[in-house]
Amino acid sequence: MSQGATTTLAGTTPPVTEKRKKNLLSDGQGTLAGILISPTMLVILFVVGIPIILSLRESVFRKNTGVDPATGMIADTESFVGLQNFTDIFANPTNVVGAWGTMDRLINSFLNVTFFTVVCVGIETVLGVAMALIMARAFRGKGFVRAAILIPWAIPTIVSARMWGLIFDSAGVMNKILGQDILWLADNRYSQWAVIVADTWKTAPFIGLLTLAGLQTIPSEVYEAARVDGANAWQQFVRITLPMVKPALVVAVLFRTLDTMRMFDLPYGMIGQGKYFVETISMFAYYENNQLRYGSAAAYSLVLFVYIVLVAFIFVKLLGADVIGDDETRALSEQRKRQKRLAKEEGRKVRLATSTITSGGYQS
Repeated sequence: MSQGATTTLAGTTPPVTEKRKKNLLSDGQGTLAGILISPTMLVILFVVGIPIILSLRESVFRKNTGVDPATGMIADTESFVGLQNFTDIFANPTNVVGAWGTMDRLINSFLNVTFFTVVCVGIETVLGVAMALIMARAFRGKGFVRAAILIPWAIPTIVSARMWGLIFDSAGVMNKILGQDILWLADNRYSQWAVIVADTWKTAPFIGLLTLAGLQTIPSEVYEAARVDGANAWQQFVRITLPMVKPALVVAVLFRTLDTMRMFDLPYGMIGQGKYFVETISMFAYYENNQLRYGSAAAYSLVLFVYIVLVAFIFVKLLGADVIGDDETRALSEQRKRQKRLAKEEGRKVRLATSTITSGGYQS
């Protein structure tokens, strides 16, 4: 006689995990943490969330112009146009001549923003790391140097723009030094490099200071051990300094990238409006707003917003930018991930053992 066996094995009982009682005062988590950050979240909702929602609403409307045929008066209303403000970028382009040839004005400003972001952030990163390495060394007056390097970053951007505008004037200091007569502030490629020089001077110290904070967390014993093993200065920089300073450096580069992508006041105050070689998306949206084309201005601002969000996502997900910087939160997150993996593995083992027993049989 054969009979299917459906008995369970004593040793395959699923483990019972004891749930730890939550404590509102432990680990900074739970309801207490939510209560503490709720005022900040409300402020962010009003300062950031509501303007974004209003911009979304404004981007699908367009202000009516001309004479209203029904009343014979000048129209002063809005009409719903859906995505027409976005599609007009390609359907009804406003062509301009810039650094990238003749193309739509928004695409030209988009390329300008990308160019400024890549070049400025690249140069600032190299100079910032060099500044940090110099400031990390022990020398007399180190505190004064660290304080002085903050001055360019502390100066308001519009003040820096006017100052560098005087330097790059046709009769300014830059032409005197070079012995040339270059029109830096005209609408040409020289104006692009004038903006890059001014932006690098102002914000390279920001990356330098954040990188310096990361350098100070590296124990000196690590370098001493590397020197004992025969590592030269370049090997120590590549194998020790860069990997250990990467978290702080990536966050610094992320902040500077997002800040450069919304660049407005520096080229506007230094070069001026209507200069297509340096016009950014923020400047173009500002121009559309001044022309009372609020729908187009909102649409172009949302295009920039989506671009910034995409770049931030790439930094956070692909490059591992830690914008929170909370060791406790990271540790708890890793602990939860490990617990989920262990629970999944235990469940898989239990299912495998149960299926093996229930599918077997015996002869009597």
